[in-house]
Amino acid sequence: MSSSTLQDAPRPGHEPGRGAPRRAARPAARRVLGAWRGWSALRKAFAILLGLAFVFPFYWTFVISTSRPGGFYRFPPELIPEWDWSNWSRAWNEAPWIRFFLNTLFIASATVLLCLVTSVLAGFAFGVLRFRGKKSLMVLVLSVLMMPGTVLIIPDYVLATDIHWVDTYWIQIVPWGASVFGIFLVRQFFVTMPQEILDAASVDGAGRLRVLWHIGVPAVRPALLLIAINVFMASWNSFLWPEIMTNSTNVQPVEVGLSTFSSDVGTDIPGLAAAATFTTLPLIVFFLLLQRHFIRGALSAAGSVK
Repeated sequence: MSSSTLQDAPRPGHEPGRGAPRRAARPAARRVLGAWRGWSALRKAFAILLGLAFVFPFYWTFVISTSRPGGFYRFPPELIPEWDWSNWSRAWNEAPWIRFFLNTLFIASATVLLCLVTSVLAGFAFGVLRFRGKKSLMVLVLSVLMMPGTVLIIPDYVLATDIHWVDTYWIQIVPWGASVFGIFLVRQFFVTMPQEILDAASVDGAGRLRVLWHIGVPAVRPALLLIAINVFMASWNSFLWPEIMTNSTNVQPVEVGLSTFSSDVGTDIPGLAAAATFTTLPLIVFFLLLQRHFIRGALSAAGSVK
């Protein structure tokens, strides 16, 4: 056999023409990888811009709150804080903020506790128990979401006046002690639970409340954390309801205290900005500390809805 024939013969484990497709596939893979990196960078840039869009209003409020007298009315506006804290001291002395903070903390905490209890009980009933008309009743509960809250303000005020709840803590807690979203969310968690676990606990002699406390509550803990965070933030930011239902600073929350800076002659913009900043800071800290639980609860809730 000649030497040329030996050179042209294929080597063991080598297939003719196999290397060419691999070399041709490399540029395509690089293009795909480059396109993916470009898309990833574009998404990150969009996320940063979206985050700045949400952060800028709070930053602008802080800039106004630290501006010197008359600085707010300059044009073009200054985007860098002037670090004048006179507006903060004046705003703090304008109202009894310690009382407002204590009222808000008490109202929000009591509302969260009551809302968690009602959500667990109602969600367990709709998700686990069997009774006639359960689906129709659940649809009726969900229909409450379609009722605008402003439509019920006058009837609610008349009712609160009749039972002597106006200008009390009760009127700020009890009406918000049940959440349709909370009931639906807890119900979805219970629906996805294996029924055999609950049946086995019942066979072992555990009552419904014991099954709920020892099995149900630990299973729906992510949903309860999500409900607690949402209800607390909503209660802290509530303005219209306590503004209508309360008259005394002894029971009013911080959001109503912000109305101190508005009068018939105008609005004290720098003072209002300072008060809005230091009344929002606790809520921001609260969210940052619990954002991991908020995201985890939201993801668990998204997985349970079906």
